[in-house]
Formats: sequence, C-alpha cells, structure tokens
Amino acid sequence: MDRTFLLAGAVAGLLGVAFGAFGAHGLRGRLTPDMLAVFETGVRYQMYHALALLLTAAMLPRMPGKALVAAGWFFVGGIVLFSGSLYLLAVTGVTVLGAITPIGGVAFLAGWLSLIVAAL
Repeated sequence: MDRTFLLAGAVAGLLGVAFGAFGAHGLRGRLTPDMLAVFETGVRYQMYHALALLLTAAMLPRMPGKALVAAGWFFVGGIVLFSGSLYLLAVTGVTVLGAITPIGGVAFLAGWLSLIVAAL
C-alpha cells in the first residue's frame, strides 16, 4: 500500500505543477480573476495533499495500520472531489459543481483525522 500512496502522491504532485502552470499561463485572460482564484485554490490544496500522500506512504512501513491506509484513501478522494470540482467549476462555470467541493473538504479532514488516530 505504501507504493500505491507514493505513486498517488507523485502523480498528484506532477499534475498539480502542470495544472498550476496551465492556470498561470493558459487560463490567465480567459477566466475572470475570481474563477482563476478558484482554480488556484484547487491547485494549492492538491499540492498540500500530494505531500500528505507522500508522508502517508513514508509512514506505512513504520506504522502499518488501517488508520494510515484510510488517511491515504481520504487524501486521494479529497484531491479528486475537492480540487477536481474546483477545476471543473473554474473552467466550465457550472456552479452546481461547487456542491461537490465540500465533500472533498470533508475527505481531507477525515484524512488528517485518520493521521491523528494513527499517531495515537
């Protein structure tokens, strides 16, 4: 499982850098400043949680357990739901996608809570 989260974190980091560059160079001037800020929020949280996935992968061999595995999957789900919904909202303007974002935020919180449980 540590390799799964290492791979997921690395892919999320790679895509985060790519999306960040795309936002800065490809979307500037095409999106309103508000929607560009929404896109950048998605990138920022994706990068934070890519690092959290790498931390989770590094800790699994030392502290194997269900809480760390749960944390990893919550981080993956949070990236997809939170950041993904913000990317789609910013690019398409479909506001109903904003309803998905809080679910991703809850997944991020559950991931951090799972790390706390693993530490205890």
